[in-house]
Amino acid sequence: MNVANLHPQPQEKAPFQFSDYLQVPEDSGCYVLTSFDGHILYIGQSKNLQRRFEEHLDDPAKTQPTPQGRAVWFYWLLHKELHLNALERGWLNEHAAVEGNWPILNDASPPV
Repeated sequence: MNVANLHPQPQEKAPFQFSDYLQVPEDSGCYVLTSFDGHILYIGQSKNLQRRFEEHLDDPAKTQPTPQGRAVWFYWLLHKELHLNALERGWLNEHAAVEGNWPILNDASPPV
């Protein structure tokens, strides 16, 4: 599934590399790691998007190539902390409805 098909749409993006982490705000929101062409590899949420961006860069599972490509873009949508679980679950459900499963790098169940 392509990130362009998510509802609501992520509002911003940055290259998924150390030199660009300061582009990401320290606010709460949901985010998506995608391949170069926008194929969704991971969907997540964080109370601090910038910190989570950096954590993923230190995770070999998130930086190594997958059968669907390597994570190249970090998209995000700022969102109130109280509603992060619902937004993340909605995006995961959209992905599952189209692809039949969650993104390849989502290996744990998110909060309900």
